[in-house]
Amino acid sequence: MTKLNQIIAVEKGVKSKSLQDINAAHAKVQKPALLAGISRTYQPKDEEGEQLPPESTRVQVQAEDVLREVSASLTRLFDVTATKDWANCLARADVTVEGRTVVADVPVSHLLFLEKQLAELHGFVKKLPTLDAAESWSLDPSTDWWKTDAVRTIRTKKVPRNHVKAEATEKHPAQVEVYYEDVPIGYWTTVKFSGALPARRVNELLERVEKLQQAVKFAREEANGTEVTDQRVGDAVFGYLFG
Repeated sequence: MTKLNQIIAVEKGVKSKSLQDINAAHAKVQKPALLAGISRTYQPKDEEGEQLPPESTRVQVQAEDVLREVSASLTRLFDVTATKDWANCLARADVTVEGRTVVADVPVSHLLFLEKQLAELHGFVKKLPTLDAAESWSLDPSTDWWKTDAVRTIRTKKVPRNHVKAEATEKHPAQVEVYYEDVPIGYWTTVKFSGALPARRVNELLERVEKLQQAVKFAREEANGTEVTDQRVGDAVFGYLFG
């Protein structure tokens, strides 16, 4: 049987690693370049036109992957802290959301921990990147990225033209003005990609966090405050939040 002092000994290291992981995840999703992808192909206007190679950039970070990484990292932190808190007190209460018991028999000390962690998660989820509302997005099953419809644009080239301002005479040469005209020479076909989230998904996650925050507060009001029984609450919490 694990002793409480053994849990306390490892708790600090688990907290430190979780903090590093959440900071790294936050940094990832705040870099738009890592979430963006693009694919462009070029077609000259005619067979004699200039040939240009296709261009593409892969999406390097997907917000859903980051959510799974955060969930995996914080699950360990939740479990270690829960084990300590369960051993510290006997008074408990259920965390219930709309009739569903998310975590049962929670001691008051862990309810306080959950309140703090959920406040931080609320801030994290609120800043998750969302898809550009100015674009129309659809999920590409072959890449699991979001993508836009293909947009075709014209590539032009400036071609010099002569404009005769005055015809030549016996005494003066012709007055000619050179100007440049944009002439179509080919077409770009562009598809944008993104690893961000639809706004409705972020709003759904925020609503879940806020409901769980309220449930934890209600449970704390009900709760009272050694040999250790290992607890497993991380899977339940993050299964609800990000499932």
